[in-house]
Amino acid sequence: MSNAAEKEPPSQNIGLGLADITICESEICYIDGDEGRLVYRGYDAIELARQSTFEEVAYLLWYGALPRPTEFKAFLAGFTGSMSLPVETVMILRMFPKAATPMEVIRTAVSSLGHWDPDSGNTGLDASLRKAQRLTLRIPLLIAAHQRLREGKEPLKPIPGHGIAFNFLYTLFGKEPDAITEKAFNAALILHADHELNASTFSARVTASTMADIYSSVTSAIGTLKGPLHGGANMEVMLMLQEIGDPGKARAYIENKLENKEKIPGFGHRVYRCEDPRVDLLRNHAKTLAEKAGNSSYFEITQEIQKIVVERTKVFPNVDLYTASLYHAIGLPTELFTPIFAISRTVGWTSHILEQWSNNKLIRPRAEYIGPKSYCYIPIKERARG
Repeated sequence: MSNAAEKEPPSQNIGLGLADITICESEICYIDGDEGRLVYRGYDAIELARQSTFEEVAYLLWYGALPRPTEFKAFLAGFTGSMSLPVETVMILRMFPKAATPMEVIRTAVSSLGHWDPDSGNTGLDASLRKAQRLTLRIPLLIAAHQRLREGKEPLKPIPGHGIAFNFLYTLFGKEPDAITEKAFNAALILHADHELNASTFSARVTASTMADIYSSVTSAIGTLKGPLHGGANMEVMLMLQEIGDPGKARAYIENKLENKEKIPGFGHRVYRCEDPRVDLLRNHAKTLAEKAGNSSYFEITQEIQKIVVERTKVFPNVDLYTASLYHAIGLPTELFTPIFAISRTVGWTSHILEQWSNNKLIRPRAEYIGPKSYCYIPIKERARG
């Protein structure tokens, strides 16, 4: 047959990007895209973000229920041994070139943590839960330590008795955060803890399904999170706010983007058909912290952008829109926005890894082949010269 054989057209049933295709059952997270609901193991995530702590939500996602007081006390006590980085990991952080981005650094550093984990070769459930706890505590310390080293400062040790939100801000800035800032950051961590089968979580489950270790699975997730279409979106929002610079310039900027059919970061979602339910609480915290800092410019720009985009396109904001101005009001460097996403989502990634292992089957989808099928091989000497 001629090598000009016709290609078969793609099936109309194929889900590009696996859109709306269910690949597993899960008890971890429920998203109602029509009603705008986010549920962690039966509990409304917004209610948890208002009243709970990130550590308590981690317990819920890992163990399937909220802890009783004695259980939670023992759980927190188990964290104590992980509230430091291995000396070898800090040595690795010192070796990275200055040009290395924070996401590149945590991807490599997290992978290295497995070498010094006392449960490294143990794949039992208890050992895997201990690894999940260590990763959840140490990723914030990695990010803070690397940032301080980039700034010519020495890493700080966390303060025992305080949570992850408090200690990340302390080990990054070198001063204890006030209660308002800690509460806002704690809420942001909870609201980013899980979001069903987003790209990075799916990567973690695919890797886990091969029975690779938890460090390999989380490293896969971090590599996926690095992409601008996933975790990098909140940083893109911040860059947009900085480019606009003034609330009065927002309309012309956004309308020009829309006229040129350019994507506006912070809007739209593959699942939600309404405003992302996480937006309202983050918007309130962003407003409070901007006013507290005495500079509401970026928050006001964000509000103006939301008004214009919804008015013109009927596309609603997602979690990234107000995360940017919130993190800026806290004083967090823009290049840390995506790594901070990893602080939260490590809890979700490890929960999904453990769930995958509870009833594992290798994830191996098929591709619908649409290329030619009947070419005949012609020896190279006989082929016409091009």
